[in-house]
Amino acid sequence: MNETIDLLMNHRSIRQFKDESLTDEQIKTIIQAGQAASTSSYYQAYTIIGVTDDKLKRQLREVSGQEYVEHNGHLFVFCADLNRMYQSQDVETQEKMKDNIENTEFFMMSTIDATLAAQNAAVASESLGLGICYLGSLRNDINRVNELLSLPQYVIPLFGMAVGVPDEEPDVKPRFDFNAIYHENGYQDHTKHVEQFNKTTEQYYEDRSFNTKVDNWSKQVERKLSKPMRMDVTDFVKQKGLNKR
Repeated sequence: MNETIDLLMNHRSIRQFKDESLTDEQIKTIIQAGQAASTSSYYQAYTIIGVTDDKLKRQLREVSGQEYVEHNGHLFVFCADLNRMYQSQDVETQEKMKDNIENTEFFMMSTIDATLAAQNAAVASESLGLGICYLGSLRNDINRVNELLSLPQYVIPLFGMAVGVPDEEPDVKPRFDFNAIYHENGYQDHTKHVEQFNKTTEQYYEDRSFNTKVDNWSKQVERKLSKPMRMDVTDFVKQKGLNKR
């Protein structure tokens, strides 16, 4: 196993960071690594916003409910961005572009572009000895985040990423068995893999070094999805001009 594979296999979400800000050089390296990711048709349809203002961090923490949104080495917010392409054209061309800009395909494409850049940024961060945590919790009030970050039409906040010097050593969480994820030549039944993974996660939560509990993967899914969540996201995305067609 080489150094890169070893780094990937040992990923953990870090939620406690030392009180050390990232340097300008670290931030630039992380962003440029993100920019090096694959991008559909060279569109580069994303924007990454670095949040350094303490008041703004506190406000975003209020949205998320997570302390580490405020206390980290640096906070990044990854946005799907079709505004840059749209604004690059004259008014006549913009009208011709709308059928594409506002359809589901380009919504997916910009979301994928942003996510690929984010994962590159995550790996780059960990290679520098830093820890990261993705922050889907910023979508708890996506309209508020949109307002706080002054995002224009055709730009939506997808998720945040807290980065910093780790101040904890959490265990590596287990993942599904290889054959639960990789199916050859078509979708396969997953029942036995879920049953086995529930046993694996039950053992993990029982044995881990902190916050032991009785739980498994299926129980977590049941708790999280049995009540509506973030139901405002659909209307918000359409109001921003995306995924309309």
